[in-house]
Amino acid sequence: MARTESDALGSVTLADDTYFGVHTARASQNFQCARRPVHSDLIMAMLTVKKACAMANKTISALDPDVADAVIFACDRLLAGEHDDAFVTDALQGGAGTSANMNVNEVIANVALEILGHPKGRYDLVHPIDHVNLSQSTNDVYPTAIRIAAIGKVRRLADALASL
Repeated sequence: MARTESDALGSVTLADDTYFGVHTARASQNFQCARRPVHSDLIMAMLTVKKACAMANKTISALDPDVADAVIFACDRLLAGEHDDAFVTDALQGGAGTSANMNVNEVIANVALEILGHPKGRYDLVHPIDHVNLSQSTNDVYPTAIRIAAIGKVRRLADALASL
């Protein structure tokens, strides 16, 4: 089976079991420079940022509590390693991180939709931008995630050096 998603450029057909959406599909077609995905540590850091934002948006009542809880639980599942293969954006994508940010938003939205008992792509219920990316900008998310990932790497390096 397949589902169709649309954007301003038209429609894209995706397999029903695909967790990313139209924006990631287009980025995968248009940006194949490195031929390897964004590093998993950066993806994990972006998921951490998205979870924190959903928690904050729930606290200030900017996001419906059921949607917020589904987004938070989706982030937890993804942080635990579920659906790692859904993060397919090339490491050298254009747009200063927009493609990676949308890949993460779309995967979170589709996992959240499943949690709520709905099929992937029902963005009228949980939208990658309107809900998952609420109160955020790629210009904030991406550099924050890079810092979080770098701190984790530096800590591992410090531990390794200390063991020497």
